[in-house]
Amino acid sequence: MANFRTHITLAATGGALLAYTGFKAQWWPPEQALVVCVLTAFGGILPDIDADHSRSNRLIFTLLAVPALVMGAVLLQRWLSPAALLLACAGLYVGVRYVCGALFSRLTVHRGGWHSLLAAVLCTLLSSALSFHWLAQPAWLAWSHGMAVLLGFLIHLLLDEIYSVDLEGGRLKRSFGTALKLADVRRPASSLLMLIVTVTLVPWLPPWSVLGSLLAQGAGLWR
Repeated sequence: MANFRTHITLAATGGALLAYTGFKAQWWPPEQALVVCVLTAFGGILPDIDADHSRSNRLIFTLLAVPALVMGAVLLQRWLSPAALLLACAGLYVGVRYVCGALFSRLTVHRGGWHSLLAAVLCTLLSSALSFHWLAQPAWLAWSHGMAVLLGFLIHLLLDEIYSVDLEGGRLKRSFGTALKLADVRRPASSLLMLIVTVTLVPWLPPWSVLGSLLAQGAGLWR
């Protein structure tokens, strides 16, 4: 399978192309072009969140711990003294970075549910919903953020499948077909849970008509 450097390099390259294209088409300003590029690179390592002790796993949970710390500081500053607030924020960081990371690794299997198109859709919708409601971004940008994550995610899955083909030996490796799949049929319970979470996100999404317009303009630009 492709390594961490290959995944993040090609995803970042795809993100840069997407960001530049959207900027030239006047879909977003320069600062949002950088956000789109970063989100695509992030999506490019997301599937390996289930790889125990991997660089992707450590980086993803470190990135998740930072906004958790900031949110905790904002919500708790009215109720705690500075010393107590510092301890609480440190606990949040350690809890998300190490405790949640270790628990997630124990409950998931590499090349399982997170290497699937269902997981790609889940991460896309979650990114769009968070951008729209939590960050208060316009619907157009919120969907763009979600599609950037989707692009990076798909680049990762495609790379894993490409690396599963042994061109010199003329054979398919055992890992072939374990990345670009609809869902993890070997673990139906986890796939069902992922599907339920995905469906639950639907009411929180930006208007679907905006997504349709975005895709139509993208198709027109491609032609």
